[in-house]
Amino acid sequence: MMYPFFYDPSMVFLIPALIFAMWAQWKVQSTFARYSTRPSNSGRTAEDVAYQILLEHGIQNVVIEHTPGQLTDHYDPRNRVLRLSDATYGSDSIAAIGVAAHEAGHAVQHARGFVPLIMRNAIYPVAAFSSYMAFPLFFLGFLMGLPMLINLGIYLFAGTVAFHLVTLPVEIDASRRAVVALRQGYMDEREIRGVKAVLSAAALTYIAATLMAIMQLLRLLWLRDRE
Repeated sequence: MMYPFFYDPSMVFLIPALIFAMWAQWKVQSTFARYSTRPSNSGRTAEDVAYQILLEHGIQNVVIEHTPGQLTDHYDPRNRVLRLSDATYGSDSIAAIGVAAHEAGHAVQHARGFVPLIMRNAIYPVAAFSSYMAFPLFFLGFLMGLPMLINLGIYLFAGTVAFHLVTLPVEIDASRRAVVALRQGYMDEREIRGVKAVLSAAALTYIAATLMAIMQLLRLLWLRDRE
């Protein structure tokens, strides 16, 4: 039986994942907001801590920059730039330092040749293309009754799922490296608990994205088998 592309009974696959994703987004924003009002005892700013962590790992070719937005912090491995957002750059809060240390953890991964990071960087261009093209190809094949396009859409989206699965160990390891680094004289254990709360909340968003991708893939398979 065929259903319109905008609705079908398989949408039930997505409801739990969507609810979890909304909760994860609220969790990370509320946790970051809570600890962004608590300054660290050291008085150091987030970019200073990130810079020191990089130096301690012998990394001198990474530039730290300010980038606009809220929680848009990221490490750019192509250009070797660590970008900190409005709420992080210049802040001495527990939340900001935790996020900056996490991004520094990605730079350390890059410098040390962390295999999951290398895999993620390698498949990112393919995953970006797959994510863009998978649904149009699938539903075009679905509406026109072309199994080849349907399967191509599924294969492409499977690449997107693989990207999310590889991302999880990369993010978890970066947070682990951040906590280890911050324990080296930057923060006491009370502050570390705050950092862990922020980074654990952030990890939930990656788990939610992975769960959503898996549920989407199951939905596509369900639709194909009932065409």
